Amino acid sequence: MTKLAFKTLPHFDGLSLPRYESEEAAGIDLRAANEADTPVRLAAKGGRALVPTGLAMALEIGFEAQIRPRSGLAYKHGVTVLNAPGTIDSDYRGELKVLLINHGEDDFIIERGMRIAQMVVAPVLQADVVDVDALPDSVRGAGGFGSTGRH
Repeated sequence: MTKLAFKTLPHFDGLSLPRYESEEAAGIDLRAANEADTPVRLAAKGGRALVPTGLAMALEIGFEAQIRPRSGLAYKHGVTVLNAPGTIDSDYRGELKVLLINHGEDDFIIERGMRIAQMVVAPVLQADVVDVDALPDSVRGAGGFGSTGRH
């Protein structure tokens, strides 16, 4: 198990730290930390906003945090994380913000404390990048989009 250290920012006041909602949950929910009297409005059919969480964090080296959509928001309202999954590197120390987009037919209002995304902590490997003159052959070769599907 890895450590996930959070620092709360002044506008986090009154919210609870993220936690796993069940014993086997893969992600922890992130909450909106916008001002209580200033809800965030996502306009229908493409409105987007960068929503603050009021949290900064430190991950151990060799891990990343992936910001992913909450399935209920996506299914019920068409609201999702625009750059899903967003990646937070272990050396980032700024505020966690979530880029949301509304693909739904109606405007969507984000109230303070609303669960807006989930965060999954995952191990990462860094590759040794090398320049080569040729790549080894493979069965697939240069076949791209849809090339391995059945017709």
